[in-house]
Amino acid sequence: MADHYSEAPNQGALQEDTSQNFGTKLKQLEAIVERLEGGDLELEESLASFEQGVRLTREARSRLDAAELKIKTLLERDDNAPSSRDEGASNE
Repeated sequence: MADHYSEAPNQGALQEDTSQNFGTKLKQLEAIVERLEGGDLELEESLASFEQGVRLTREARSRLDAAELKIKTLLERDDNAPSSRDEGASNE
């Protein structure tokens, strides 16, 4: 049986995958912070972990920005759509 991630995802699966990836990235960042705060890493390991943390932070920030844009777009659509209350008022 094929792994569901290897198949072309539908919209619901894509949204689920995105949220899981975001949560995974946060957990990875937390683990990196713990390792760095532990102070037991060699300089090279610390630099590599820091670099990975910066990359994960940028990816997570990008996902948050995309989610924020989507929310704003959805809210703007709702604000511009005539409500049933407006339609009723114009008929009276």
